[in-house]
Amino acid sequence: MLTRRVFLQSAAAAPVLAAGAGFARDSAASKLKSLTGGAKPISVEERRSRIEKAQGFMAQRKVAALLIESGSSLEYFTGIRWRRSERTTLAIIPVSGAVLVVTPAFEEPSVRETLQVGGDVQPWDEHENPFEKIVQGLKARGIDSGVLAAESTIRFFIVAGIRQASSAYEIVPADAIVRACRLIKSPAELALMQLANDVTIAGLRHVHSQVAVGMSASDISALMDRTTLALGGSPGGFSLVLLNEASAYPHGSVKPQSVREGSVILMDCGCAVHGYESDISRTWVFGQANARQRKVWNTVKRGQELALETAKLDAPVGGIDDAVRKYYESEGWGPGYHLPGLSHRTGHGIGLDGHEPPYLVHGDTTQLQAGMCFSDEPGIYIPGEFGIRLEDCWHMTASGPKLFTPLAKSLDEPI
Repeated sequence: MLTRRVFLQSAAAAPVLAAGAGFARDSAASKLKSLTGGAKPISVEERRSRIEKAQGFMAQRKVAALLIESGSSLEYFTGIRWRRSERTTLAIIPVSGAVLVVTPAFEEPSVRETLQVGGDVQPWDEHENPFEKIVQGLKARGIDSGVLAAESTIRFFIVAGIRQASSAYEIVPADAIVRACRLIKSPAELALMQLANDVTIAGLRHVHSQVAVGMSASDISALMDRTTLALGGSPGGFSLVLLNEASAYPHGSVKPQSVREGSVILMDCGCAVHGYESDISRTWVFGQANARQRKVWNTVKRGQELALETAKLDAPVGGIDDAVRKYYESEGWGPGYHLPGLSHRTGHGIGLDGHEPPYLVHGDTTQLQAGMCFSDEPGIYIPGEFGIRLEDCWHMTASGPKLFTPLAKSLDEPI
């Protein structure tokens, strides 16, 4: 997966198939059994251990408190699943002691529903200044001044509001603290990611068998969405479908496309299980593939294999991208990130977010460690013709990389 914005547009635009062949496909998807019935969410104990770990890193860096806005890091540490709006909801994790969550008063009951780690909730009414409430909460915990670390996705107006409410604090980025906690996945996290990947690969296998001449990208995307839900993936997943020339553009084209003999079909799909995400891409040809399509497909597959072969403990993750790109250039693609060739990074971190650091991109010097999770998606794109992308997720172990799903066998057996 490269970005989510296009995927959400694709899902929103997908029509509901109500008759004929579409109805038959709906019926087939509805008979699928959920794969996630036994999924175990992250425990309260594990979330508390994450907070303790973060507090240890905070103490080492002389940080008085960690500030986390609504989003994946808030869920990671506290269990709270909350959307962002113009109304501030913010968690304060002090270097010692319990969590404090500042949130609109009318949202307090909803926020408390998913707060799993204890602590306090400080509501603010519509006429009140939430940033003054945040400062009051800090002072109530004995933090009258000092360094506050702000999680990297926190919006500027919140940082500016806290600074305006008090000049006693220095606010610095929290990347070193949050990344140190989130980079290495626990066994429980890996288990949820495995289930999410199981759902997506099973969904792709089902949809692959249902594609027919005349179907549009939206038809296929809608079928994948329904299939994912039937298999137990949570709502809000993504299903990008690129057909024919549109497959040469990693995020597609506005030109309508439909399946015909010889069509290149690229699907990039994922879902979440208790928040943890999958991301799998498969590309195949409907009907008979020509020699050029086969050559490019095989080259991309070899790139996927090479990425895994290059993954070594303590090696910089950017070296994986370099190795794949060097091979593609030897085959006449590129050079570098130029088209025709591989215009995007070889992969990205994944977990609670579809895209997380570190990234398999030239220049990323993060050392590969056991427990890190990535996508492996080195495509080749030929503008005006077609593109091929294959993608599977994997995690690093002490003995080497381990895939969540097997690599595609061949162009004729892509799933």
